Amino acid sequence: MEQNFYWVGLADVPRWLVETPTRTSGEAFEEPWLFTDGRVLEDPGSIRSQVSHPGTKRAFVFGGVERTPIVSEALANVFRKLAPDDVQLFPVTVEGAPERYFVVNATKVVDAIDEARCREVHHEDGDAPAPGYEGEYSWIYGLRIDPAKTEGAQVFRLKRFKVAFVVSEDIKTALEGVGNLGVSFERVTGPHAPR
Repeated sequence: MEQNFYWVGLADVPRWLVETPTRTSGEAFEEPWLFTDGRVLEDPGSIRSQVSHPGTKRAFVFGGVERTPIVSEALANVFRKLAPDDVQLFPVTVEGAPERYFVVNATKVVDAIDEARCREVHHEDGDAPAPGYEGEYSWIYGLRIDPAKTEGAQVFRLKRFKVAFVVSEDIKTALEGVGNLGVSFERVTGPHAPR
């Protein structure tokens, strides 16, 4: 039976807003997309994230416009147990939160987008794409991937569409079991639901 995968997105629930992680000194990283690029990173050292808007504290949020995954220790343990070869977990101090949080860096990028089965795809401007973004997708509606091309990964980013943070059904179920999530899950495998 085909395994299902899910694109993790922002949920429409009350939640705090957390900024992009920086060095503890407050200095920004040279690459703001550092934790969303889908590659193994050297230890970034001590990092922190400010709360830009107080609200309901959640166990899983995305930090800043870069949408850096930030999770509680209980959720970090889910990733440690079920996807140890697919992620790096870096401790991050979240302003005003005494408990431990972690940045989840997905280290795998897979070429699994099934463009023919997506509802609608938009490529970077064909006439003049931004340098370094040639052949990338600017957005995809009704994303579908081919699970046979996920190379056994449980957590990954997608080649040419790294904005998508994708997890397996096992990871989704375990995260939901912990609860208090500020994220939602959009299935990216199987047929589309009727409109």
